[in-house]
Parts: sequence; C-alpha cells; structure tokens
Amino acid sequence: MKLYGHNINLSLILSLLLILTACANGQNNATKRKKTMHYTHTNALINESSPYLLQHAHNPVNWHPWNKATLALAKKENKPLIVSIGYSSCHWCHVMEHQSFENEEVAKLMNDNFICIKVDREEHPDVDQIYMNAVQLITGRGGWPLNCFALPDGKPFYGGTYFNREQWISVLKQIINLYQNKHLEALKYAASIEKGILAGEQITKVQSATNFNKKDLNKMLDKWVLQFDYTEGGSKRAPKFPLPNNYRFLMRYASQENDKIIDDQVKLTLDKMYHGGIYDQLGGGFARYSTDKMWKVPHFEKMLYDNAQLISLYSDAYKNYGNKDYKRIIIETIDFVNREMTNGDGLFFSALDADSDGKEGKYYVWTKEEIEKILQQQAPLFEDFYEMNSKGHWEENNYILLRSTNISSLARKYHLNESEIEQQINHDKELLMHQRNQRVKPGLDDKSLISWNAMMVSAYCDAFTALGDTTYLSRAQKAMDFILDKMTKQEGGLWHTYKNGEAKINAYLDDYGHTIGALVRLFEVGAGDKYLYEANKLAQYSIDKFYDNATGMFFYTSSEDEVLVSRKTEIYDNVIPSSNSVIARDLFKLSHYFDNDNYLHISEQMLKNIKPQLSSNPSSLSNWGFLLMDFVGPVKEVVVDGKEAKRILHQMQKNYLPQVIWASDNKENTKISLLQNRYVQGKTYIYICINKSCELPLEEESKALEMIKQ
Repeated sequence: MKLYGHNINLSLILSLLLILTACANGQNNATKRKKTMHYTHTNALINESSPYLLQHAHNPVNWHPWNKATLALAKKENKPLIVSIGYSSCHWCHVMEHQSFENEEVAKLMNDNFICIKVDREEHPDVDQIYMNAVQLITGRGGWPLNCFALPDGKPFYGGTYFNREQWISVLKQIINLYQNKHLEALKYAASIEKGILAGEQITKVQSATNFNKKDLNKMLDKWVLQFDYTEGGSKRAPKFPLPNNYRFLMRYASQENDKIIDDQVKLTLDKMYHGGIYDQLGGGFARYSTDKMWKVPHFEKMLYDNAQLISLYSDAYKNYGNKDYKRIIIETIDFVNREMTNGDGLFFSALDADSDGKEGKYYVWTKEEIEKILQQQAPLFEDFYEMNSKGHWEENNYILLRSTNISSLARKYHLNESEIEQQINHDKELLMHQRNQRVKPGLDDKSLISWNAMMVSAYCDAFTALGDTTYLSRAQKAMDFILDKMTKQEGGLWHTYKNGEAKINAYLDDYGHTIGALVRLFEVGAGDKYLYEANKLAQYSIDKFYDNATGMFFYTSSEDEVLVSRKTEIYDNVIPSSNSVIARDLFKLSHYFDNDNYLHISEQMLKNIKPQLSSNPSSLSNWGFLLMDFVGPVKEVVVDGKEAKRILHQMQKNYLPQVIWASDNKENTKISLLQNRYVQGKTYIYICINKSCELPLEEESKALEMIKQ
C-alpha cells in the first residue's frame, strides 16, 4: 500500500529492523540522568514501570500508555491514534526518539492532531501482534520501532517501522490530510486491513482420524537438513540466532533415530556457539544473535529467555555427550544470570542492553593495549587463547574474544599442559572481569515477565538434573514460590509482569504455558507434588479462558481481555516456542499424571491441526515436533516411590532420557493417578510403564536404566 507518494526506500533499514536490536540509552544511565537533570517536559508515561516507557516520559510528545482510558480519550476527541511500539533494548527505537520524538516541531504536529500511545511490546505482546500484522500487510515487512496509525477505536489504517525526521514529518502531514479531508478513504483502508488480519487467523480444525508415525518425523527432516550450515553450524544464513528449541528437538531426534548426521550437526552448532563471540567469554551468558555466519560478531544485548533456553539445551547436551565444556557453559551462564539478572526476591530481570556509554559492545570488547597493561607477561597466552588476531579483530582497535579451538597447539607453544593453560586463563579472566566491572554497565530492563521467569525456573531444574547442584533447585523453587505468592490472582489466573512490588497486566497464553511447564518440571525433579497440583489448576484455567472449541486451538489472549480487531492464535515457534505448542505439550504430560483423557484429546487435536504444515516449515514448528515424537512414542512413564526415591530419581535423571515422564514420592499418593498404588512401606521401587502397561517393579536403578533405554 502506497500512501500519497510516500515511497521511501528503507529496505536496508527494514531488514535490520527484523532483528531485535539494542537501545542506545540504557536504563542505568537514564536513572542517573533523572537524578541530576531538570526536564522541560513530563508526560503520562512517568507513572509507568516499564523501562521503555520511562525512557520516553520526558519527550515533548504527549505520550499515553495503552489502556482503556486512552482509547476513550481518542474517541471523545475524534482523533486518530499513533501507536508507537518498541522495547527497552531497541537501538532504532531510540534513534527515532532522538530524531523525532524529542523534537519540539514534530511533537507539536503529533500532539495537535493525534492521541499518541507508547507501547512496550514485552508488556503488551497482544497489541504488538495486531499492529505488527497490520504493518506486514501494508509494507510486506515488519520490525521495531513499529509506528502504526489507527482510527480512534484502535483499528489500523497505515503504518511502518523506522522513519527519519523528514520522512516522519511528511507522513504525519499526509495522514492528517487523509483523516481530515478524505476520511472515507481512511475507513476503507482500516476495513481492508482488518479483513486481512482476520483472514490470517483462520485455522482449520481437522475432523478426520489422524495417525502419527515416524514417516511424519522423517518428513520434517527431509527439508530441514537442506538449511544446515555444515561448516559453522546453525542454518546457512546470517544473522544467526541460537534457536535452542530447534537443537533440543534435533538432539532428541538424533538420539531416538540413531542419526549420526543430525547428531554431528547439533554438536557442531553447540561447539561453534560457545567458541564464538555470541558467548561472553569472560562473564558467561549468550548475546541475542550473531550478525554473521561464524557466530563472531554478536548484537551484544542479552535476553533472559535466550539464556534460560540455552542453559536447558546445554544441560541436555552435557547429559547426552559428556563434554566438559558444556558443563562449564552451564555453570558460567547460570553465574551470569545470578549475578546480573536476578533481583532480591529471586525473580529474574528481562534484558541487558547492547550499548553502554553510548556505544554498542563497548562493555565487552578489548584492545591489545588494555590486555597487555592488565596481564603484562601473561598477555600473549591470553591473546592467543581468545584469538586476538585477524580472526577476532572487530573494528578500530577492538577485538571480540573468541575461544581457540586448538588448545593442544597452545600447550606446545607455551610449554604447558592443557590443565595449566585453563588455570592461567581462569586467573586472567578474574583480573579482566574486575577491570570490566569498572566500566559503564549496559542498561538493565528490570521488569520481570512471568513467562521468561518460568523458562528460567525450568532451566535451573534442567541444570540441577545435569550437574546435581542443589543450589539450582533451591533457586528454581524460590522463584516459583514467589510467582505463586505474588503473581497469582486470588480468583485464579496469573499476572503478566512484576516490578517494584506490583504485579499487573492480565497474563497471556505463553505465560500460562511456560508456568505450567515449569511447575511440572519442578515436580519431575522431586521438588514436591504441590507444584503439579498448581500446574493442573492453571491448565484447567487456561482451557476455561483461552480455548477455542471451533478450531481446537488456544487464543493468545484471555476471554476476559478486550478484543482488538481479532484474538490471535499463535502457532509458529520463533526464538521462543509458540504458546500453543507449549500448552499442547503441557496437556500431554498432565494427561499422564492425572489420567485425564480431555487433556490428551485437546493435545492430540492441536497436533492434528498442525500436522499438514510440519514438513513445509519444520524449523518454525520444532516444539510441535517434540509433541509429535511424544505421540509417535514410545513415551515411558517412570515412577520412583519409597524412602530412597529422591536419591534414585536424581541419579537416574543424570542420564539423557528425553522420552521419559518422571514421577516420584516417598509416601502413599492417591491424588496423582501415576503414583496411585505404588508405595510399599520400607521399600523403594522403580516402575516403568508404556501406554498404561507396566513392567514388574525394580529396585536397582541400573536395571531400570537399561530397560528405559531399550
């Protein structure tokens, strides 16, 4: 759609905007400025808690938050909306802010003619989904910042992503003319876009009987393997995203089907990632993505959801392959989360910016002069170990640290054994971390989102099973207990976000899906049956508030939420698995624990609906692939019951057994179907069942493991 001659070539910028980029002004720096600066302007965003909204609280634009009162104001004044959407670590969002939203002339044009709304997409993914869909229909592209023009009732009629000041002023004037003098055309545009959005929501409920088999799985891989980068790992394109769920699926597939090619690709990808610049070689934790095919140059922002999922991925990999470096990555990444992304209540923050002191990556990169000044005679070994050469050179005199893949050659060069090299490098890292901590830190998005927190709870559980560190389990329980106490409504249901003692915004489907999954995971690792009961309550609540009988799928928003254009149904996995795939897997597991046929039927129906698409777009449906493997089976139910249940459970869970649903107790349990009639006083038995048929109970874990692996 072309708007009155607005035909600006933004292809390069828009392609960059498809990537989640980092903001120029961190929250830490913004907080400092607030204490020292006098502001000419203050708008309604000053009362919000979102770091992104607070960053715009002193713009001359009269920004409003997204709420019913703002929409009512637009209707009352009969003004069109500007809905401007971004997030705290979005670099181009802040470029546009500095160029346009801090400009008095631009602000006057906006304030006089529009009701201007700022939206944090992480607080309101539901709003972002609608307007992103609209802009994609209008321009064929998407990204952030997202700037959409809408009627007073919220229905979009035009939009785009980034505009420089001159472009933005031009668009504003054209929209003003359109709305005031050609109002019927604006209404027609809105109706056309609404029709397109609604058409995109059509999901067909498969009514016929459907069987799931290994052929369906193999078809997923037939097309997928053509996308593999067999040299650098990941997919053969740039930028490269870690996409942990993809590699957890591929690892399970390779293990189940004894596929060496897939197995080697998984290991190659994991190895290349932790050797690359996408991994913070000093402080631990992964950046958002790599801008190149070699995992070298990251976009330096760090997201909680990426790191949580990567901890789970490397935990699986350590159990499967036994690589000691995978163990190190788990420990270092968890240490990073605990050090930099955990609050005093045990909840987890959302993100760290890419920028610090006004420059992207400045906090993480080094010059040789800095290294040599700090490490002195030890500098040459460090520089070789971290490829501070043409391979690691980035820009100007800065180097991105890349871990060498040939430690044995370094051992010969420096007349040390590999253990001595690791010892020296660890000492050097401590010195450099001390120095790095003196730098201006990247900005912190300090809100806590329940879905991302639940992912981190699951990550701690996965790391506990891999490494046996009980501290990890304690932290998982502390975070979940806080969620159940402070982010759960009295009448049932969850809140989406928490900050400064306030839980707010009605939760979305992904919040329920990941929270249920984390609760089940806590039960699986032996934290107690109270978590499984809570998971069951939330599953029932989700069905009541989100399930659509007409399609057999779940809406993204609750039936209690006001509908804007349409209720979205999210099915495609991205950097985070889709909310429908997560809830479908939850229900599959819960059906086994509680012998609930309705849960199993819903889960099966959802997979039937998705099955026709599995082979055409497998990398965007990998979490559905997990569910397909569950239905193809055989999934094994393993129950450990008795006085030694926890010890035996934890020993068995050190093995890579993704096809197992775990349950344990040390007493008679009549509420959980899977545990009924298992307890024998004074004994500890291991029960292995498939499709409600169980083998004779065993007492020796070695024999049980042998049977599970058959």
